[in-house]
Amino acid sequence: MRAALFVTCVNDALYPRTGIAVVRLLERLGVGVDFPAAQSCCGQPQYNTGYRYETEPLMRRTARAFAGHAYVVTPSGSCAAMIREHYPRIGRKAAAEGRGSELADAAAALAPRVYELTEFLVDVLGVTDVGAYFPHTVTYHPSCHGLRGLGLGDRPRRLLAAVKGLDLVELPGAEECCGFGGTFAVKNPDVSTAMGTDKITAAAGTGAQVLCGADNSCLAHLDGLLRRADSPMRALHLAEILAATEEEPLP
Repeated sequence: MRAALFVTCVNDALYPRTGIAVVRLLERLGVGVDFPAAQSCCGQPQYNTGYRYETEPLMRRTARAFAGHAYVVTPSGSCAAMIREHYPRIGRKAAAEGRGSELADAAAALAPRVYELTEFLVDVLGVTDVGAYFPHTVTYHPSCHGLRGLGLGDRPRRLLAAVKGLDLVELPGAEECCGFGGTFAVKNPDVSTAMGTDKITAAAGTGAQVLCGADNSCLAHLDGLLRRADSPMRALHLAEILAATEEEPLP
């Protein structure tokens, strides 16, 4: 089996270790990984800010970049949700405006092939124990797009629970938004900070060493708040935990 990695612009620019971890993990599980070099931003920042027409060229580019790949795997619930939920809407609106079916056809061809990482592991590969080793206490924050948009459910927690040496503790108020919300954090910084502070306070109360999530955009927000609070807790993407083994531990 082969899969294409949609690394996302946030990971490419700020968290390349997450992309590397996904490749290590998938290859360890016997999946060959392709990286289409033509990929770029999926257009979510533009779309979320109301620039639908400016999103369309990025939608076309993304569809072309991943054409021919049966599986497109991304370590980002928000970007997966953008493609699966919003690309079809963009296509329908373009068609309703009399601009043809090109975008609708592109969305229909791409969206069913896009999987958030934990979906791909559990639903496609059929695994929860990926052979990982991470001897630390971890609490998990489910990001909104994965929780509500994609309906990831307990997939991330099942994967974490199977990691050797990992002590998974419940996060109080786990389903509450962390306050990032992409451009929401820029437009409403005070509200965003208050929500994030509630989240890291709840995480600190668990006694965990690591606050884990499946979206680095949310983790960037929370990690910044943790650092400002001089907290010893670190924020870490789930892929990096799952990629770690006894032979190749997380640096």
